[in-house]
Amino acid sequence: MSAVILALFAGAVIGLALGALGGGGSVLAVPALIYLLDFTPVAATTASLVIVAVTSATAMSAHARDGNVRWRTGLLFAAAGIGPAMLGGAVAARIPAAALTAAFAVLAGAAALRMLRSGRAADAIVPVRPVRAATAGGGLGAVTGVLGVGGGFLAVPALVGVLGMRMRHAVGSSLLVITVNSLAALATRAGTVERLDWAVVGPFVGAAILGAWDGKRLSAKVSGHALERIFALVLLAVAAFMLIDAAL
Repeated sequence: MSAVILALFAGAVIGLALGALGGGGSVLAVPALIYLLDFTPVAATTASLVIVAVTSATAMSAHARDGNVRWRTGLLFAAAGIGPAMLGGAVAARIPAAALTAAFAVLAGAAALRMLRSGRAADAIVPVRPVRAATAGGGLGAVTGVLGVGGGFLAVPALVGVLGMRMRHAVGSSLLVITVNSLAALATRAGTVERLDWAVVGPFVGAAILGAWDGKRLSAKVSGHALERIFALVLLAVAAFMLIDAAL
């Protein structure tokens, strides 16, 4: 199967999950780029940032039309992550490939287990804690910069639990946070972006954008809780495979 067809398939799946769940789908971009398309771990995390930034911005526009993006709060949360995201983007190139793969696998596995354990998010309003919000935003930015993931699977719970957003607003606002953090991390990788295989990355991005629109429509028809559990099982399997591969 050609690299372009594989890129189209992987992009569609990732976009579908991103549009439906407000994040999380992008965590599959790195393993797809490494194992399906033969990218190195560093090149995969850089390409993933491009894919995540463009796809998240597209999905965000659909949520914004429904009034589910809290611009001021989302930008303040994202601002705390810009510095860590840029620092993480600069550090990533200096991390050994096996260590980068293992770190990604551990994070993906932890995210999958959290999804499986969590119940439906409540719409209860909780007090906003500025220090916790800044800490959560900074940690999310660092994860985005180093591992090339948007961190939506971390952003949505943080926006609900730390900033007191209702779930539907957290999903839309997480896409704003992901977009800002991804662009900040890319700013430190400008030289490596030029060396990406755009004949593969381009179709990947295009398919992810179309998938994100379908995911948004899917989220209105299928239980978000059910979608999240299915995705978590897939993510857990991918994480286990990557951890084994890094150890060998």
